Amino acid sequence: MNKEIVLKEPHAFEFSNKSKVTCLVMFLIGVFGFIASLFGDAQRAWQAYLMAFFLVTSISLSSLFFLSLQHLTSAQWSVNIRRLFEALAAFIPYSILFMGILIIGAPEIYKWLDPNLVANDALIAHKAPYLNMTFFIIRSLVFFLGWFFFYKKLTDGSLKQDQTGEDSLIKSLVPYSVFFIMFFALSYSFLSVDLVMSLEPHWFSTIFGIYTFSGSMQAMFAATVLLMLYICKKGWYNGMVTIDHLHDVGKFLFGFTIFWAYIAYSQYMLIWYANIPEETIFFYHRSEGAWAVVSMSLLVFKFIVPFLLLLPRWAKRTPKYIAAVSILIIFTQVLDLFWLIYPNFDEHHVHFAIPEITALIGFFGIYVFSVFSFLSKHSLIPLKDPRIKNSASHEVVY
Repeated sequence: MNKEIVLKEPHAFEFSNKSKVTCLVMFLIGVFGFIASLFGDAQRAWQAYLMAFFLVTSISLSSLFFLSLQHLTSAQWSVNIRRLFEALAAFIPYSILFMGILIIGAPEIYKWLDPNLVANDALIAHKAPYLNMTFFIIRSLVFFLGWFFFYKKLTDGSLKQDQTGEDSLIKSLVPYSVFFIMFFALSYSFLSVDLVMSLEPHWFSTIFGIYTFSGSMQAMFAATVLLMLYICKKGWYNGMVTIDHLHDVGKFLFGFTIFWAYIAYSQYMLIWYANIPEETIFFYHRSEGAWAVVSMSLLVFKFIVPFLLLLPRWAKRTPKYIAAVSILIIFTQVLDLFWLIYPNFDEHHVHFAIPEITALIGFFGIYVFSVFSFLSKHSLIPLKDPRIKNSASHEVVY
């Protein structure tokens, strides 16, 4: 039986000047680190840029995907944390600019943009109608502008309800949620192929889009846990978000930890079983030398350790504990993207140093800025949504 809840208005999210300066410094570290890396090893600089950009963009899109699911299912438990998912998607407008920058550096890292290689490689030439700069730019425009359109529709309707209180505004978001989910399923799969899988244009995998999606969802729920706990620690929710909300997000985190492992195993097993050279090349580079250590580290720290740590019920209800697990998962998502990208350029050596660290710092800086800016401008919960009392009294009964 639900407990009686007294509705309270949450405090405003405070994006302090100190936090803004920190984000700016992080961004500048990324900018100067990237410029310095360009003069040292331009290809590696763009690899680091791709890794960090794909990480934060994927988390943003995964958040918008989950937000759409909440609208589509008329979920009540998540109403009071809905703004978290809207905020975590706030990087999407910025991503258009950063994708444009990536297109400039694309010739440095994508072999299929080398006309000499295309002319002398029958397999790459066969893929040329898809893998070419013109079509690449067109696809990128369609994807990123489409995501921006749905982001604006899904967030503007929710924010407008804070002013008008019209329940019809949320109901009107259901059709947009349906179309976004369909659009996202195709566009994110293609983006994963375009930006990551095509780094090795000889490789084939029909499950790659699902693989990157599973990892990004896992990282997104980890980011949600950290953001929720940060706001709760400050006391800004004023009792409108409880440990039961954390528990449910923790269950999604646990579920996608298993789902990622299932997809990773499925991709590996199908390729190993078929033993086709065009497919096995990917795992061959990652199963010897230092990259074999990275591969085993992913298995252990992205699946086995989080699985065991999140398995008990209490684990999802202990803030400091689940925060530590969430930080681990975000680090392993970085490791996963590093593992996907870097062996395509050097299958014998593992290099993770200044270019990679500064790129991650820079993109995390602009990402945190986008999230905190969004939250500081709007109420932490949708105040006039008629379901906020049901959400506040939400209890996990198992």
